[in-house]
Amino acid sequence: MSTNVRPPTVAGMFYPAHAAELAGMVDQFLADVPGNDTPPPPAIQVPHAGYVYSGSTAALGFASWRGAPIEHVVIVGPTHRVGVRALALPDADAMSTPLGDVPIWQAGVDVVARSPHVVASAAVHAQEHSLEVQLPFLQRLLPQADVLPLAAGWVTPEQAAEVLEPLWGTAGMGIVISSDLSHYHPYDEARAIDAATIADVLALRPVDHDQACGATGLDAMMLLAASHGLTPRLLGACNSGDTAGDKRQVVGYCSFAFDEVIA
Repeated sequence: MSTNVRPPTVAGMFYPAHAAELAGMVDQFLADVPGNDTPPPPAIQVPHAGYVYSGSTAALGFASWRGAPIEHVVIVGPTHRVGVRALALPDADAMSTPLGDVPIWQAGVDVVARSPHVVASAAVHAQEHSLEVQLPFLQRLLPQADVLPLAAGWVTPEQAAEVLEPLWGTAGMGIVISSDLSHYHPYDEARAIDAATIADVLALRPVDHDQACGATGLDAMMLLAASHGLTPRLLGACNSGDTAGDKRQVVGYCSFAFDEVIA
């Protein structure tokens, strides 16, 4: 049993607080994604807004891991509440949601903790949603997996990629990059901005934080993709005006797979 558990902070706000309702919602999102024969990618990018807004788009990424032999999931998401000049671990043994506890991948912690760009901070994680909202999808899809949650503060993409590099190639590992797209533009303007951002990602061109709030992790993933021969593939995109919000000020969402190139 875990002795130091980071409790959920956005249950009942970003996603349902009751286990049965949460499980049913996540299962339905995943069931709505058609199956295909594409091999599971080693890395995905998914949004992190409330499920009514972006859950269907997040499911596009997670569904690409159906049946994947993934046992360890590294999650990189931005900090929204507490700043830090590092990538922050949660200083916990597990992270909890209404569906139960997800253990922290301790062997992965041991690897990344050697980096000068990594710290342990319960404060950074205490109210951070960008990592937490990914957990219920993992709990329903990969219930045996543990996680390595990294909250990216004021670090460069190169530093973030340097932290992830020693983990690359670990058997049974997958990477989740948590990022939304543009924020609070009118609907048509947001669609144009997000289309340009998506084109940048497909070309492995770096993006900034006006384009994607999780730009640090996304840019780090693109550096890894370039060095390890991965190809980004758009799985889907929308914004809050397409799901549960009005069109006056919207937030954009997308999901990408980073596929291994088959020779």
